[in-house]
Amino acid sequence: MTLRHRLEKQIPEAAVSEAVEPIVYYLDNGTPEPVRSALLEGGKLWNQAFESAGYRNAFQIKILPDDADPMDVRYNVIQWVHRSTRGWSYGASVVDPRSGEILKGHVSLGSLRIRQDFMLAQALTKAPYANGKTDDAEMMEMALARIRQLSAHEIGHTLGFAHNFAASTKNRSSVMDYPHPTLSIINKTIDFKNAYATGIGSWDKIAVQYSYSDFSSEEEETKSLNALMTRAMKENHLFITDQDARPLGGAHPKAHLWDNGSSAADEMNHLLQVRQIALNQFSIDQLKPDEPLSVLRDRLVPLYFLHRYQLEALVKSIGGQSYQYARKGDVFSTSKPIAVAEQKESFQTLLKTLEAKELKIPKSIHDNLLPHAFGYGASRESFQSQTGPVFDHMGAANTLSDQIIKMLLHPERASRLNQQKALDKRQLGLSEVISTLLQATFQKPSASGIDQALQTVVQGNVLKHLILLGKSKQVPVAVRAEAFGQLQQLADDLNTSSLAYAPYFQQQIKSFLAAPVMIENDQAPRIPDGSPIGTTLMCN
Repeated sequence: MTLRHRLEKQIPEAAVSEAVEPIVYYLDNGTPEPVRSALLEGGKLWNQAFESAGYRNAFQIKILPDDADPMDVRYNVIQWVHRSTRGWSYGASVVDPRSGEILKGHVSLGSLRIRQDFMLAQALTKAPYANGKTDDAEMMEMALARIRQLSAHEIGHTLGFAHNFAASTKNRSSVMDYPHPTLSIINKTIDFKNAYATGIGSWDKIAVQYSYSDFSSEEEETKSLNALMTRAMKENHLFITDQDARPLGGAHPKAHLWDNGSSAADEMNHLLQVRQIALNQFSIDQLKPDEPLSVLRDRLVPLYFLHRYQLEALVKSIGGQSYQYARKGDVFSTSKPIAVAEQKESFQTLLKTLEAKELKIPKSIHDNLLPHAFGYGASRESFQSQTGPVFDHMGAANTLSDQIIKMLLHPERASRLNQQKALDKRQLGLSEVISTLLQATFQKPSASGIDQALQTVVQGNVLKHLILLGKSKQVPVAVRAEAFGQLQQLADDLNTSSLAYAPYFQQQIKSFLAAPVMIENDQAPRIPDGSPIGTTLMCN
């Protein structure tokens, strides 16, 4: 059953016609500027999609009248909710279960949603508050661009549309994806003027045409809708939603939240360049005049973890499968492993993110990462610390590298790697992944100073997750056996290793091999909260 608002043409036979009764949404009249204008502009984008389906001015947004109750079923409402904590945004509908007709759309947007992008823009901008400057206009525009997109996204849910998490890989073709800001490098300077798309996406037009087009008969409807979807597939549109995009062990390389680009590896390399430029220019001029220096450590968080979501997109190519939802008889219905070359490229790119140069924080700001000032304590958005009030450099690297290796050695991914090698010996397999990972972390030449300390952090996390894989009950015996074998080989190699902590690592392995269920694994500091992402289909 298709969910949709009631919409009919005044002139059914016309290619383009006014609607008998347009779909009207009302924006909460308590919404402040400049957010009010951003929400209006973003929501009105849907009219572009309805025009592509043959309706003129069929989707409208107005300000809610003073005497109207936002809960009144007669009003489709975009509600602006003031809150002092992190929260989600929702797009929900009241639906007639007999017909699928949407009787009321209701969007709830939290007032803190503008904050995350503003904080990121502050971290990416070179010396935004140097020489006493306090102007936030450029950074605020990036945040408002996100609000425009968010308005269109949540309204899209109330029009009957689900997330499409593959859209970001095709030129941001849907507002129903979760968008990461598109960041450019111009003359060695980070530019975010094109951070978010400014129009409705090509997939969104297809979705409106599919759900809202008028047809003279059931036969014409079936024929036209099949033709529409065939054209969409030929144009390389792909629809993959939550069930395949959210799981950490997911297999689809194009279905992910907060990623960008048709190539996950290319985008990761680009983001690493952006991140390095921003880290190198990061300074106390990220702070406004008279702000406590300790605020700098929280302002660093979104920058240090800038690539956290692209990492999840990248790892899905490793042991990944290409597929799409299909019906019997569809010509686009195959499921096949990702090409070996693409998997290996993604793997090598992932290994780069574990190098010391990608994990350390520039020395130029070490002295300015002060303990939290009175009234400015740590929060869910702060770096976690194992060093008390002193900034924990090793802890930041521990958190990041732990997340990377946890994804790479996820039980489902390890099982797929094992299976795809068994089905096709030319494919990338689990044995190659683990041995290459160990070579890149345990068998590389010993570093010194901070690089050595970071190398040890990464080695500890590799060992931890390899042990977890070896005792996992979620994998077939071949996977556990591979983990055991690799650990035994590592223990032998450590006999002649010059690594400072070789005896400790060796003892950990011996303890595990002797009694796998008894060993307790270290816990990395929890990664700070990122964007407020929910777990239901109708939130962002």
